[in-house]
Amino acid sequence: MNILLTNDDGIHAPGIRALYNVLQEAGHNLWLIAPDRERSAASHSLTIRNEIRVNKIGEQEYAVSGTPVDCVVIALQKLITKPVDLVISGINAGQNMGEDIHYSGTVAAAKEAAFFGFKAIAISINSYRDQIFETAAVWMKQFLDKDIISVIEGPTVLNINIPNLPHAGVRGVRLTRTGHRKYYNFIRVTSEDESGFSYQIGGDNPVWDEHKGTDAEAIAEGYISITPLGFEMTKADVFPQILEWIEDQALLSI
Repeated sequence: MNILLTNDDGIHAPGIRALYNVLQEAGHNLWLIAPDRERSAASHSLTIRNEIRVNKIGEQEYAVSGTPVDCVVIALQKLITKPVDLVISGINAGQNMGEDIHYSGTVAAAKEAAFFGFKAIAISINSYRDQIFETAAVWMKQFLDKDIISVIEGPTVLNINIPNLPHAGVRGVRLTRTGHRKYYNFIRVTSEDESGFSYQIGGDNPVWDEHKGTDAEAIAEGYISITPLGFEMTKADVFPQILEWIEDQALLSI
């Protein structure tokens, strides 16, 4: 299978390297095109006014000075000339569940591939430290062996989160919906003077909503979470009340 690998942790990150090694050993034809440094929380940002540098660092391996989305664009528009069967973004060092999917460069890279019409998967592991990347990499290989791409239809991303456990400790796979999380102490002031202050965004570990059927519940119980993400932004269920307001206010023909 022809597979593009990318991420937001950087091209030398252990997560993407673990995935590369397992999939290469399995016989897949891989392109590794990723940021030249960590670009976590880059979301869906594009570099539009500054030049982006692409350096070839190995056979079908390129380090890009831009964002994860920049990497996908340059990969699919210039660097790869063969048909691409699948784009995999990850393995991310830390979960991408709940609202975090909106900040994640990992998920955004997969979304950009889906926008181009390619099948795409984002894969993350549920720990910020001491990650067992081998577990996630082997599970991703198994999913490919079992033809996971056959269930990806239309502009959809499969967002996969893996519990940070040894392979034998994973209890199974659940189809989930996106849950919710809260961060407390979201900012940390690092210095302050009369003219202003400096701060960092980080905060405590998130508190997860583990309601039934959510990604967080699955991970908490030792299961892999697979959440299909779509991109229809229109909230059609509120059409009636907004239309009623438009009609009441005689705004249909001003």
